[in-house]
Amino acid sequence: MSAKTTSAGTDRVILKVGDAQVTESEFESRIAAIEPQSAPDKDSVTEKDRRKLGDDYASVLMLSQQAVANHLDSSPEVSRQLAIARMQVLSDAEFENLMRQATPSSEEISQYYSAHLSDYDEVQIRRLFIWKQRDNSKNAPVLTSQAARASADQVRKAYASGANLKNLSEDVRKSGEGMLDPEPLTFPRGELPPQLEKVAFALKEGEWSEVEETPARPLLIQLVKRDRQQLGQVSARIEKNLQGEKIQALLDDLKKKAGIWMDEQYFGTAVVPVPGAQRRVSVPPSELQESAKKGGTMKTNRRSRSFCYLALSVSLLAACVFQPSLVSAQMTSMGVDLRPDQRSVARDAGQHARRPNPD
Repeated sequence: MSAKTTSAGTDRVILKVGDAQVTESEFESRIAAIEPQSAPDKDSVTEKDRRKLGDDYASVLMLSQQAVANHLDSSPEVSRQLAIARMQVLSDAEFENLMRQATPSSEEISQYYSAHLSDYDEVQIRRLFIWKQRDNSKNAPVLTSQAARASADQVRKAYASGANLKNLSEDVRKSGEGMLDPEPLTFPRGELPPQLEKVAFALKEGEWSEVEETPARPLLIQLVKRDRQQLGQVSARIEKNLQGEKIQALLDDLKKKAGIWMDEQYFGTAVVPVPGAQRRVSVPPSELQESAKKGGTMKTNRRSRSFCYLALSVSLLAACVFQPSLVSAQMTSMGVDLRPDQRSVARDAGQHARRPNPD
């Protein structure tokens, strides 16, 4: 607790709006529930920040009191919004209760890992691309498949003779012939394109194989090392998967008991799940209640909206909206300075590569 707290403890009244009194503990818990990062008992919160939180909280409390005085709480629209808010709070609370029930034990996680060992195999591979056309000019010569493979063989022979890999990779790049990974790339099972994965996991360590050939280039890979992720590396992922399966089972059971009926003429026919297919676990009800603004591009999030009510001045309360950011899953090109056409070639050849990323 900060120096602002006196010996009277956290039950002392720190804010009054009319007849309403707010204690220190009430204020801090309510702010923390809305946005933990802005909790006023954080050491990083300055006196100015704390005052701003207090001013905004007092403004919201004042406006809510005035709304009740004006009987706005009994208006159809406000009553509807209050009912939705109550439903969201209750449904979120029950969803959190289900999540606690669905938390798998360490024994369950270990048993799942032991029963699915091959799922956690991974390979370290090195890729070699040979560009059939080495520059962008229309009159540039185009290598035949045989010539491209001969060029690849020369690189492989230099590599096998003990040449410095980083220097060899740089030489290949500067020559315009292609691209050789200076460092091996690690791929857990399931992260490579199907054909590339099939070849990679079938190779012996040290072996090379041509994966595919396109009009632009052949692609060869070498299996550098075969390994398996240990339980400690994947336990969090297994826990999440098992918890999701348990939550879905609990929700399915609740749906049966609740006797849910939906008008198919309005909602459409229920989609029959494919046996063995992984289903998307239901999300917390509050997320389902996010409503789209006109055009469907901006969504209002209950928690973010509530925080904005406190963090912004009263004149901006109605303008607070939340737009989720889109997360891109694109990977890098290992720092190789490729020409634009060659970048697309590398991506087409399975450039979902990533550096080893231990959990």
